[in-house]
Amino acid sequence: QVQLVESGGGLVQAGGSLRLSCAASGSIKRINAMGWYRQAPGKQRELVAVITVGDITNYADSVKGRFTISRDNAKNTVYLQMSSLKPTDTAVYYCNANVLTLIPGANSDYWGQGTQDTVSS
Repeated sequence: QVQLVESGGGLVQAGGSLRLSCAASGSIKRINAMGWYRQAPGKQRELVAVITVGDITNYADSVKGRFTISRDNAKNTVYLQMSSLKPTDTAVYYCNANVLTLIPGANSDYWGQGTQDTVSS
């Protein structure tokens, strides 16, 4: 199977920055798209940003110009640089990866455990 381990979340004041990392390990043949989602209290989980294997990126309108997603394929890691943070960015952030596994050789989605990011006003 595949494990995704997130790091880098925490508490920051409005206007500040945070950088999230998510490292994938396990039975990996190829990682396709990787992305970040978030879920605020009482709300549904939403897409924040996604990056394809060819480094094509897509962002939620609410974070365009403030967040940057990137990946290091050699390390099976995806990053989310968050700047100009707002209290409305407060949420649990989840890493997601679509992975072609060695066994059984199928594409499946995997999720990290989530990391709490809190932006104070």
